[in-house]
Amino acid sequence: MDLCHVPAAREKGWYLALMAPNVKGPNYAWLDPSRLYCHPQGLQDCMADLLQPFQGDPIDMVAGIDAMGFILGAAVAATLQKGFLAIRKAGHLCVQTLAQPYTDYSGREKVMEVRTDAISPGLRILLVDQWVETGGTMRAAIQLVERLGGVVAAPTPCPAGVAAICIEDSEGGQWIRERYKCAHCVPPGLQPRFDRHQ
Repeated sequence: MDLCHVPAAREKGWYLALMAPNVKGPNYAWLDPSRLYCHPQGLQDCMADLLQPFQGDPIDMVAGIDAMGFILGAAVAATLQKGFLAIRKAGHLCVQTLAQPYTDYSGREKVMEVRTDAISPGLRILLVDQWVETGGTMRAAIQLVERLGGVVAAPTPCPAGVAAICIEDSEGGQWIRERYKCAHCVPPGLQPRFDRHQ
C-alpha cells in the first residue's frame, strides 16, 4: 500500500493493511506494524481508535513497554498532553528500579524494570504496547505499576487501562480483558485471523 494513499472510506482498522508479514522466520513476530507508523493518516487513525474507549477517563501518565510500545506510548502521551514513562527491559536504567520477571511471547524468560521515582500511590497510568500476544509482557508491566501503588488508569468499576494495536484472544489476552479496560484496533470480524496469525 502506498504510504501516502488514504482510502475514501476509513473504517476502523483500515490501516492494519499497512502492516507487513514476517519474512525472517520463527524468531520474529508474525507481523510487523512499524510500516503503519510511517503513514501519517494511518498513525492518526490508529491513535484515535486506541484512545476512543478512554475519552473522559482520568489519566495522569502514559507508560509504554520496551521497545515498540515506546512509539505508540509516546504518541498517545503527546496526544493526551501527558507525561510518558518507559518500562524497560532489565539492565538499561541507571537509576533505582523495581524488577519483574516474565515470559515473553516466544517463551523466553526475561526481566522488566521501571524507575521507582516516577509512580506515586494513586497515579493513574494508561499502559500501551504494540501487541499483546500471550499477555506475559503486559501482565509484568501491570504488576510493576501496581507494586508501586499506581492504578492502570480507568474509572471504576474497571481498575485499569491497556491499549495495543491487537490484543489476541489467548489465555493471557483473556486474563487482561477480564480485569482491565482495554482498547485495540482489530475489528471483531478480523480478530480470529489475528488470533491464528493469518
